[in-house]
Amino acid sequence: MNKTVDWAARRKDFPILDQTVHGKPLVYFDNAATSQKPRPVIQALVHYYECDNANVHRGIHELSNRATNAFESARARAAKFINAKSSDEIIWTRGTTEGINLVATTWGEKNLKHGDVILLTEMEHHSNLVPWQMLAQKTGAKITYIPVTGDEGLLDLSRLDTLLASQVKIFSMVHVSNSLGTVNPVAELCARARKHGIVTLVDGAQSAGHLPVDVQAIGCDFFAFSGHKICGPTGIGVLWGRPEVLEAMPPYQGGGEMILTVGYDKTEFKHPPHRFEAGTPDISGPIGLHAAMDYLDAIGRDNIWRHDQELAKHAYEKLAALNNIRLFGPKTNSANRAGLVSFLLQDVHAHDVVTLADQAGVALRGGHHCTQPLMHKLGVESTARASFYFYNTMAEVDRFVEVVKEIQKFFGQ
Repeated sequence: MNKTVDWAARRKDFPILDQTVHGKPLVYFDNAATSQKPRPVIQALVHYYECDNANVHRGIHELSNRATNAFESARARAAKFINAKSSDEIIWTRGTTEGINLVATTWGEKNLKHGDVILLTEMEHHSNLVPWQMLAQKTGAKITYIPVTGDEGLLDLSRLDTLLASQVKIFSMVHVSNSLGTVNPVAELCARARKHGIVTLVDGAQSAGHLPVDVQAIGCDFFAFSGHKICGPTGIGVLWGRPEVLEAMPPYQGGGEMILTVGYDKTEFKHPPHRFEAGTPDISGPIGLHAAMDYLDAIGRDNIWRHDQELAKHAYEKLAALNNIRLFGPKTNSANRAGLVSFLLQDVHAHDVVTLADQAGVALRGGHHCTQPLMHKLGVESTARASFYFYNTMAEVDRFVEVVKEIQKFFGQ
């Protein structure tokens, strides 16, 4: 899809952006942490609670039928969103974190043993690191990492084939780094892993709402993403799995909804995806997420991607022209950079940058961004991060850069 988008009109769909903070117009540049929600998503949630609120699958009355139809329609929409073959490949989770934990617990505990290897990258979010550490402690497996090359934040793939040949059973990788903005070549990585019979998982938390995603083209075995980062509600996420892999996995949790029959001495479980969805689910979450996916695809994620990259390029170049600043992630002319910029001002803590920016109405994120090992690798404790989405503007980027200059003046730089 290649069309002209009225970005100003789309921005008006987000009522939260039309406000002042500390007397200044809000500039919301914390989109990598969570995105804002457009009116169609808010209205979908209100309509469900005002008109259709009921439990799903178990009832035969009209409200339950409506809720069930909306719930399962959202599952089919999620399959289409990432080009899965069937809605049966879509598991509802609370978010990317739970999706990865589900795989580590169910697939991992069944398939890994002492001496096996889990392959990750050095830029992983804690959500794609801690579950594997916990699994390694339980099974006796060990973890190895693909290195990151300095501040530019690209993966060093020079030894990848050697790493893949060393008892690796699963390779779990981030698609887009939330700290560096690096876009990893996940299709290539999955293809190279597949030659060794290695199962692959892609963390799509920062990619699913920003660029077109096709799990069949990527060639992974699992793909996880969160609703709240793609204009949907919090507390809902998607785990896609290859059908034959899901079918061989045991349940994640026990209880209602995931059973076929229960006796005092034995339980038979449903087929995926319901095998992995014990208990009353978040019903409003998928309904709101359905509206968000419709909204994004009406704009076109290829259009969103170009818009995000333009903002990031502009921000990077403006910041790079300043003195006493350190920038992280791929260079501005790289196709490997997503819509975010992480930076540090000399001798100024990231939290001080974010605090002063907030007083000017600019919402940034400061800290380790749930990538503490990566921060230590880079020799820092934290960075300040500006992350962009399609409702942000070039004028906001210029305002942000002026605020950074003001902060530098405040600290005598």
